[in-house]
Amino acid sequence: MERAGLTEVAPHAWQMPQTGAMRVPAIIYANRQLLAQMDEKVGEQIRNVASLPGIVAAAYAMPDAHWGYGFPIGGVAAFDAAAGGVVSAGGVGFDISCGVRLLTTGTDAGRIRAVQAPLAHELSRAIPAGVGSHGRILLDAAQMTAMLAGGARWAVARGYGWPEDLERIEERGCMAGATPEVVSDKARRRQRDEMGTLGSGNHYLEVQEVAEILDAEVAAAYDLHPGEAVVMIHCGSRGLGHQIGTEYLREMALAAPGHGIRLPDRELACAPIASELGQRYLGVMRAGINCALANRQILTHLARGVFDRFLPEARLGLLYDVSHNTCKEEAHAVDDVARRLFVHRKGATRALGPGAPALPPALRPVGQPVLIGGSMGTESWVLVGDPRSEAAALSSACHGAGRAMSRHAAARNWTGSGVQQDLAARGIIVKSPSKRGIAEEAPGAYKSVGQVVEVAEKAGLARRVARLVPLICIKG
Repeated sequence: MERAGLTEVAPHAWQMPQTGAMRVPAIIYANRQLLAQMDEKVGEQIRNVASLPGIVAAAYAMPDAHWGYGFPIGGVAAFDAAAGGVVSAGGVGFDISCGVRLLTTGTDAGRIRAVQAPLAHELSRAIPAGVGSHGRILLDAAQMTAMLAGGARWAVARGYGWPEDLERIEERGCMAGATPEVVSDKARRRQRDEMGTLGSGNHYLEVQEVAEILDAEVAAAYDLHPGEAVVMIHCGSRGLGHQIGTEYLREMALAAPGHGIRLPDRELACAPIASELGQRYLGVMRAGINCALANRQILTHLARGVFDRFLPEARLGLLYDVSHNTCKEEAHAVDDVARRLFVHRKGATRALGPGAPALPPALRPVGQPVLIGGSMGTESWVLVGDPRSEAAALSSACHGAGRAMSRHAAARNWTGSGVQQDLAARGIIVKSPSKRGIAEEAPGAYKSVGQVVEVAEKAGLARRVARLVPLICIKG
């Protein structure tokens, strides 16, 4: 992206002037190199987001931002229902509540290396992955409704995990206000046998090693120690979330003129929060959030079962689970005035600072874990919410490295077998049902996650706590 017309208003914060139909400024967080790697579409999309009715403060793009559907991936925007604000299915995304959870093991990574190959094999057998992957759990209509209403609480009540897990999940494992009865039959059918599956794309389960601690105090509060093995799970609401996104984007686009909304881009389809359509989408979207929370909870249970067989001394305790494709009603101070806002985070992570009431008591003194996934062979990161993030971006931060090239371009540059061999030479085992999927997710197809998190820290979005490196990657 060209810097012409952008003003650096704070360290690594570039502001677009409010022009044309924009109702608020747009702010892009990046250093010069990351900004140059962003395609021009990011600027166009974040400018369009800034023109939507009822938007508050600014439209934000995180350091990992890249082109998405309607909103850029890495886009954050908040809307005030009382001021005619809207909810956008494109601002949430197709994979509703796609997110990351991190499990500590209390076990040295050397113990993992001693059983690395068989552990990787058994994890790949226990964790269904790939396009159209199916799990062993088959839900009937009543069970589907209960799952969509209960989220991870439903899963734990059925033996998938531990009650204490719920304290370390956003919304304590269940998003209130879900309306499972409104979820379409087609969305339900698509999810009927997909619980406990990873899916495809950049979704994964990784066994990692804590390679470096940058903030010893916060790391101690998070129970992270140098040389320890951890497990990171990245996935979402699978077919159900995709179907909800498809249905409501279409309906919102058709209904927009009737609400007096002129869309700068059809992909920004939205509806007034206070409208029947807006409220209906919010209820269904919240059911999608619960689906993703339940799915990650089941995957945690499956991973624990495999570890119990190989490393019974390992106790996979949940550090935190945070989503990055959501719209949530939250309280925020804008111009020193407290307001209730509907915050869209698409490919962006909530990043609450110390003292936030929404955090569990054990984490409240230091702040929320912000989990930043790497790109299959590169490091991942644990960050902590920075108090400055509230003013900088409505308590939001990045969620990953961000793509530097399309999946098609990556598949032209690498082969799945070649990527696997290169990573194996570095001591990283990758298991996937799709060689093309591995090529599409090659580490070189992504930006530098190290640069992304450094910018996030310098911009006041979140602070670095620990760097994690992969040992085993089960890839969709």
